[in-house]
Amino acid sequence: MHYPAVLLLLLPGGAEAFRICAFNAQRLTLSKVAREHVMDIFVQILARCDIMVLQEVVDSSGSAISLLLRELNRFDDSGFYSFLSSPLLGRNTYMEKYVYIYRSHKTQVLDSYVYEDKDDLFAREPFVAQFTFPSKVLPSLVLVPLHTTPKAVEKELNALYDVFLDVSQRWQSKDMILLGDFNADCASLNKKRLAELALRTEAGFRWVIADGEDTTVRASTHCAYDRIVLHGERCQSLLSSAAAFNFPRSFRLNEEEALNISDHYPVEVELSRAAPRVQPLGLAALLLLLLLLLP
Repeated sequence: MHYPAVLLLLLPGGAEAFRICAFNAQRLTLSKVAREHVMDIFVQILARCDIMVLQEVVDSSGSAISLLLRELNRFDDSGFYSFLSSPLLGRNTYMEKYVYIYRSHKTQVLDSYVYEDKDDLFAREPFVAQFTFPSKVLPSLVLVPLHTTPKAVEKELNALYDVFLDVSQRWQSKDMILLGDFNADCASLNKKRLAELALRTEAGFRWVIADGEDTTVRASTHCAYDRIVLHGERCQSLLSSAAAFNFPRSFRLNEEEALNISDHYPVEVELSRAAPRVQPLGLAALLLLLLLLLP
């Protein structure tokens, strides 16, 4: 039997993963993060991520994020963190911001804009941002965060498809991640209506936080409210893992302690910096394989 001189094996690229997170921080204010035990947990959660999208930031002064960033940069000296904030968004007196916190030695903001919601479909229209990405496969990546209102989840998530089309046309890119507290489960959106969303029926969207995942802190609830959706072949080819981060378990908090932080878990996706590649087997592995194939 003839054997080729070199056998090839598909192996992962081995590059360090890049973690992108979204976290409903549940009415984040200066008085909230000024509490030492709350700040300590927030900083540890943020330090896990290369880009974090915070939602429900209700501090109008910006002081809460400034304080968070100061403590985060003290805690993690591996590189400097920066932030990008939307304006306050909302229809009435209750307003929120989307805030990106990112490792500026690993990624930079290329562009950003608040989606023009001409028909007032969103309670808090998405604040879209384009970041550099440390990969030859995908040199830039678009993030589209959304925090829906529970009263209009289906309408807002269908409108999110229009945001995708707007971003695709504006930046000529289909590689993007839609993420945030979609309220896409339980009483807010049943399974039938979820399956009928444009983001489910149109080709090319991959929901990486499963429908059965629990993204809520309370033991009395089990809902996949917070989601991450990937679009684009290059983006999806780099997918390494995705999950909710159960911070109470990781930091040994009881439910009451955890609820001082948030009633949601962060959701996270890890992208490798290189797509899987074909590599030659090492000499020892090649010899072992040849021995196994011999009659």
